[in-house]
Amino acid sequence: MDKIQKTLLAFQKDEMTSAAIYSYFAKFVKDEKNKKILKIISEEETAHAAIWEKYTGKVGYTFVVKALELHEFEGIEGLDAVKEKYPETEHIISQEQEHERQLIAMLDEERLNYVGAMVLGLNDALVELTGTIAGLTFVLMNTTLIAMAGIITGISATLSMAASNYLAERADGNPNALKASIYTGLTYLMTVVFLVLPYLILPENMFLTALFCMIGVVVLMIFVFNYYIAVVKTEPFWKKFFEMSGISLSVALIAFLIGLAAKTFFGIDVG
Repeated sequence: MDKIQKTLLAFQKDEMTSAAIYSYFAKFVKDEKNKKILKIISEEETAHAAIWEKYTGKVGYTFVVKALELHEFEGIEGLDAVKEKYPETEHIISQEQEHERQLIAMLDEERLNYVGAMVLGLNDALVELTGTIAGLTFVLMNTTLIAMAGIITGISATLSMAASNYLAERADGNPNALKASIYTGLTYLMTVVFLVLPYLILPENMFLTALFCMIGVVVLMIFVFNYYIAVVKTEPFWKKFFEMSGISLSVALIAFLIGLAAKTFFGIDVG
């Protein structure tokens, strides 16, 4: 099978799969306008598959199973490679781009409207709690004591952050100030739980291991959150990831050194 034939098979598989997915989700969408859009897109994807079927000669579920062995469809850019040979491709590209615009316009996840509040909660929790816990690690040198201090500090900071954000949003005239503050508080509290978790799980004398685990959790949380935002809002990922990671880890390092210096200078010995 030549390269172009494989490419057309991949296009056909992608169109058939997309048509089935859009048709399936159309059954569950409550908004009639969005339901109609999904049905239209499904019908157009089916029509695109029929066009490729003329050239591949592959039909039905047997085709789908065999086509799964091929490389994944590379997107609209891949269509450019065959549009000169197959004139229908230009029309398909146009419709695929319109589908993308329609689907993006349909995105109305409530949490996306409160990304700013979530970023505030996550970023503050990562910077403040990472620094606090790192600083306490060498002062207390006991995972149980560190976890207790982290939980008390984290819950207090959660309430403070939520209240402060509520007042700030109210001052700006935001009618959804309460909901924004709730998103901030919940994000902050969830971050606290994840950061303290290594200290709750590990034995009392494994405070350094818990610290390194917490740093790993911080990096992972920053990665997941920024990747999610980058995808749903079509924003650059690596720049924000490195920026947030750099700030959080720098604060943790400074706080850790301060804690070490305080222990040495004041002669603190919890044990």
